[in-house]
Amino acid sequence: MQYWLLLWYYLAMDIRSLKYFLALAENLHFGRASAVSHISLSTLSRQIRQLEEDLGVDLFVRDNRSVQLTHEGQLFMQYAREAIGQWRMVRNQLSEVGDHLHGEVSLYCSVTAVYSLLFDLFNELRVAFPEIEIKLHTGDPGHAIERVQAGEEDMSIAAHPGILPRGLAFKPITISPLVFIAPIDDHDLTALPLQVESESAKEDFAKSWSQVPMILPEAGLSRKRIDNWFRQFATVPQVYAQVAGNEAIVTMVSLGLGVGVVPKIVLDNSPVVDRVRILPLQPELEPYNVGIFVQQKSLNNPLVAAFWSKIPAGNEAIEESAS
Repeated sequence: MQYWLLLWYYLAMDIRSLKYFLALAENLHFGRASAVSHISLSTLSRQIRQLEEDLGVDLFVRDNRSVQLTHEGQLFMQYAREAIGQWRMVRNQLSEVGDHLHGEVSLYCSVTAVYSLLFDLFNELRVAFPEIEIKLHTGDPGHAIERVQAGEEDMSIAAHPGILPRGLAFKPITISPLVFIAPIDDHDLTALPLQVESESAKEDFAKSWSQVPMILPEAGLSRKRIDNWFRQFATVPQVYAQVAGNEAIVTMVSLGLGVGVVPKIVLDNSPVVDRVRILPLQPELEPYNVGIFVQQKSLNNPLVAAFWSKIPAGNEAIEESAS
């Protein structure tokens, strides 16, 4: 028994060093990394130096103003993420006694997803698995899939990209239309055509919409679909602003700064929903198939599998895996 305790202690110490390394690699700032790791600057610096000595390479380039990963550091970051993932999986499997599960699961999603999709799910999980801790991280949903692929998160919520990346599993939750929105009191927009009445009117339709100031996402699935929508009329949008985050697009539109495109689920949950209106443009944009992503191998983790099992598949969509 003492042997296992000692082995567990040394393994935990090594994993702790890897976590400190990842905190610095992801923040590239000693102050922020020490804060998220809940240790002092001197302790973090000492741990990183010890790790570099053990490996025999420099993982970071440091100067008085910045911290950057070396080539070796970039390679080691992938190993560190995989090692921590394996450690958590083994720890969870060893701690699974009967129906008793405890540990942590990380989830990344937009702020909108938190209060529109997760309330009931979190309540159910809390009742079924009271000792599973959910580490919730919010941000731009455009980064959701890559964060799971990189091993930064166990799961994420986002729209299906059309082709599921290799190694991921997807479970649909809901369908959300992608809608054009305008300020509710902008009367200049009332004269805009909302559909192409005939082939001869296509050019006038394109010309009218190419002159509308648009507030668009910087990148991601929504931006691709918007660009494709304009491309079918052989034109491009007049971009007034490019924004990271759908909530900010709704806010800017409500201020009268232009026309935006957002998932309807975001609009329905916006505090300024009564200050914007949906433009019934034709043809409509392809809707979002919103669901949860996970690495297939992570489903071997009892905690992730427990979370996954509690997610009801919505809208008769099919659960999907990409090998």
